[in-house]
Amino acid sequence: MILTVVSLAQDAASELLYPLLPILLTTVIGAAPLALGLIEGCAEAAAGFTKLYSGRASDRLGRKPFVVAGYSVAGIGKLFVITATAWPLFFLGRVVDRIGKGLRSTPRDALIHDSVSKEHLGKAFGFHRMGDNLGAVIGPLLALAGLALLNGDVRRVAAWAIVPALISAFLTFFVKDKTRAEIKKEPRPPDSGPLPTPLKRAIAILVIIQLTNIPDALLLLRLHDIGFTTNGVVLAYVLFSAVTMLLAFPGGYLADKFSPHAVYAAGLVAFALAYFTLGYTSSHLVAIGALILYGVFPALTDGVGKAWIAGLSEKEHKGKAQGTYQAFMNFAVLGAGLWGGLMWTQKGHELPLMIAAGGALLGAFLLLIENFRNRS
Repeated sequence: MILTVVSLAQDAASELLYPLLPILLTTVIGAAPLALGLIEGCAEAAAGFTKLYSGRASDRLGRKPFVVAGYSVAGIGKLFVITATAWPLFFLGRVVDRIGKGLRSTPRDALIHDSVSKEHLGKAFGFHRMGDNLGAVIGPLLALAGLALLNGDVRRVAAWAIVPALISAFLTFFVKDKTRAEIKKEPRPPDSGPLPTPLKRAIAILVIIQLTNIPDALLLLRLHDIGFTTNGVVLAYVLFSAVTMLLAFPGGYLADKFSPHAVYAAGLVAFALAYFTLGYTSSHLVAIGALILYGVFPALTDGVGKAWIAGLSEKEHKGKAQGTYQAFMNFAVLGAGLWGGLMWTQKGHELPLMIAAGGALLGAFLLLIENFRNRS
């Protein structure tokens, strides 16, 4: 429960800041959309490399030290972003922020895995995702209030993110980690050996699909391009996060009851329909409808993917499994950020959105085939 509260506070900080990032970078600082794709992709890659280390190390050293360090480092990164006057410092801040995410995410998810039985993994990760997204609703609402109170001053509003980030870091000291006592009784080897083949196969499939998922920041930029005000972009993001919050726990429940393959595939179909719509519409009402549909995607994939990987993991490599999965997902985000940002800059928004939507549909088809293969 305390982990969910910690994540809620951190997400309130991150998501207060996130919908302001495209405007802060392109309008306030004056960088191109390509820089946005590059920065977000590199930041996710930095998180990925850190996850590879923290996941494995937490299996040997315990989870809590990485959780405490990760949430604290993320706060420092946010401070760099808020004070940046040129894109290189903005870049540094995003990378440091994501390194903090890399330090904390896989040990935290391994802690969740430690606390529940295999048949309830979907619900556990869904509940945690629900808490994440409650923070993702609170954060942008705080941003909206700030924009109203501070006459649209994006930089001053962004500074508010420091408060929930500090609260989150403080709360990590109350996290309990039973693995540290277990490790003292039974020290674990430096490397638990190779991951099992079914686990590696699942990771490979999900990473390939992720290569088509261009950063959400570009979708927010799309809303801005079709005439949404800064307040409108933030409010749309609140709506997206609220949908994810409401559906995350039911998504985890369905993954436990039926199959993570099918639930993840349903999320990808929602993704594809939303991207196709946002690629062609200039109507604010239709764009909002597409964003609501897009909120279904993380609800049916984020927690479900982690639960899927956890369900294939053994005791001695829970952290390593989550670290490998989440790291390679981050590397895929880097690839998607690079091609998405470059294509957006050179060709406009339609082609990258169509490619991403088509890739998601192919991914859904692949997962349904995999589900059928496993059942036969």
